[in-house]
Amino acid sequence: MTNPLQFECIETEGIITFKNSNTTLGFTRFNELGEVEYIFVNPMFRRKGLAKKLLKMVKDKTGKKPTPQEPISPLGKKLFQLQ
Repeated sequence: MTNPLQFECIETEGIITFKNSNTTLGFTRFNELGEVEYIFVNPMFRRKGLAKKLLKMVKDKTGKKPTPQEPISPLGKKLFQLQ
């Protein structure tokens, strides 16, 4: 089954963004140590695996398991516990 979500992935230094033609679906900001400063998924697109895809891309880019930087929201802490 194919994923019905169509989006563009935009990568800049330390930031990965998923966008479609109308809005930002999600993004993360991270450093070279794999520390995630911020991760966000638009509420309309949550529970579709986008946060996991963002974290996988961080791991692929840094070669390190993504870890949260403090402070992180309760929802963000839950996400990192799922890894």
